[in-house]
Amino acid sequence: MEGTTHIRQREPSEQDERATEDAKTDESERVCPECGGRLAEDEAHGETTCTECGLVVSTDEIDHGPEWRAFDSAERDRKKRTGAPTTKMMHDKGLSSQIGWQNKDAYGNTLSARKRQRMQRLRTWDERFRTRDSKERNLKQALGEIERMASALGVPKDVRETASVIYRRALSEDLLPGRSIEGVSTAALYAGIRQMGLPRSVEEVGAVSRVDEMEFKRAYRYINQELDLEIGPPNPKQYVSRFASDLDVSEETERRARDLLETAERQAVHSGKSPVGLAGAALYAAGILTNRKLTQDEVSEVAEVSNVTIRNRYHELMEVAEETDANGQPAAAV
Repeated sequence: MEGTTHIRQREPSEQDERATEDAKTDESERVCPECGGRLAEDEAHGETTCTECGLVVSTDEIDHGPEWRAFDSAERDRKKRTGAPTTKMMHDKGLSSQIGWQNKDAYGNTLSARKRQRMQRLRTWDERFRTRDSKERNLKQALGEIERMASALGVPKDVRETASVIYRRALSEDLLPGRSIEGVSTAALYAGIRQMGLPRSVEEVGAVSRVDEMEFKRAYRYINQELDLEIGPPNPKQYVSRFASDLDVSEETERRARDLLETAERQAVHSGKSPVGLAGAALYAAGILTNRKLTQDEVSEVAEVSNVTIRNRYHELMEVAEETDANGQPAAAV
């Protein structure tokens, strides 16, 4: 007949038949040979038993877990023999071994003078072998510098990881010639802080760096442009919580300060201004509006800016808030 479509069925190949037989074999192995019930594995005793009649089908199965038992997380961490996870904060990602500094044997006994000398020699060679070339030595020094500054600033681990990745990218793209390791390390740390939205100012980062602030700023602008990090300008609201905690103000005052900064942001008053100065001035103004009198000296000491900066930013924030109220637009409620 016309219009009839004939569908040709594919004959099963030898491979298909073998896969079907394997699937049937697997299904038969999971069924109890006595009652046909479902089998279950008892990992605690290493047995496979039937859930219906209780028949033990197989015994002495291999246990792929550890041979020890732990009853809390501290004991589990103490007994496990796996190493620490890989990390970008070490030049070898934490994969190499390291000889400990304690001059004691496995039983806790102090080594003799001859063995101490031999262990010191082994530590020296181990340290040399861990850095194979100048690039790894550069990376080791830089990551150590990032760790030192991050510890002084009290930044969390994720920021340190981000800073280490940024420095590795700068090193791989050959951006270091003509710049100091300390300068690029400081720039990478500040870039990591900005990417993760942590409230740390340029002055705070520059205070723990081994280079002057101008050099580290130039290095930061350079790697930001070359690596295309796309880091936006700092938001003054990021500093409000930290300053409010240092000044011991109420939640109402902190909320009022955020409202003032949002109003200033809508009017583009924050453009070109120091975010630290704006955050301090917003808290100073919010303290006056909520009857929590703060002195300019207290705020300037916490924000690490001058009294003049606090005073100028305070007048600008109050002018914007008054203009917003006068225009009939919704202003932040006290």
